[in-house]
Amino acid sequence: MNIWNMAIRIIFLSQTTTGILGNFSLLLYYLVLYCREHTLKPTDLILTHLMAANALIILSAAVPQTMAVWGFKHFLNDFRCELLLYIQGFARNVSIGSTCLLSVFQAMTISSRKSCWKDHKANATKYIHCSVSLLWVFYMLIRFIFLMYTFIKMSSKNMTRSQDFGYCSTVGWDEIIESLYTALVMCPEFFFAVLITWSSASMIVTLYRHKQSVQHIRSSHGSRRSSPESRATQNILVLVSTFLAFYSLSTILRGCIAFLYNHNWWLVYISHLTSLCFPCFGPFVLMRHHLVLSIFNLVWLRKHFY
Repeated sequence: MNIWNMAIRIIFLSQTTTGILGNFSLLLYYLVLYCREHTLKPTDLILTHLMAANALIILSAAVPQTMAVWGFKHFLNDFRCELLLYIQGFARNVSIGSTCLLSVFQAMTISSRKSCWKDHKANATKYIHCSVSLLWVFYMLIRFIFLMYTFIKMSSKNMTRSQDFGYCSTVGWDEIIESLYTALVMCPEFFFAVLITWSSASMIVTLYRHKQSVQHIRSSHGSRRSSPESRATQNILVLVSTFLAFYSLSTILRGCIAFLYNHNWWLVYISHLTSLCFPCFGPFVLMRHHLVLSIFNLVWLRKHFY
């Protein structure tokens, strides 16, 4: 057996196992928290939906792809294949949208009274549940359009192109549906990426200004330990860099594969690995980021109200 093929198998298996453990353990944690307190904080609610979307991505993409690289080729029929790709599609979109919502909400939470977020801070909490639910409904409907198109294309027997995913194959899209996909899916994804960058930059500026305002207090105590603001800023940078790097690279690779008739399987494997990196490893980055911000909020509240 080729050593590179064995390496790919081990990488896929490790990534999938890590993603299952991370996302399902957090889902279980939030389920227990909800059963105990009968409510969830807005940030916890967003994270719950994000973990649910990531879990769907792993079950519908990581698991079958791992089975494919271990030798289980084309084990799905046409209907199951299209259903699996449908779940992959809307779960990916909900994951991106939830990450954007989390970043924007946290920027509103820690923003100052002079910030551009001040007018929306009071109403942000009320619309969180509605916003997350709208994400699920909107992308389920959008992806349903492409699902129906694929079934119509398959029934017409006029298939000029096909895409092979290893565990199944599907009908390729024509120019009209590709343009529709760009307008309804890729453009919103780009908009979400811009919003994440903007809101995270806003958080970094807020935390930096707060650090500057209390720096003289810490210097008088002679503490060399990094401040909560510094740790929060570092986690924000890790979060945004992780999201933008993996999803940007994944989008580029998906575009290359979609427009190539005879694509290289190594390109397909790399595309799958990069697209699964954030859903699999994101829970650990997100929880570390959220924990540090919560600590900073407690320090800030204690300083101003006690």
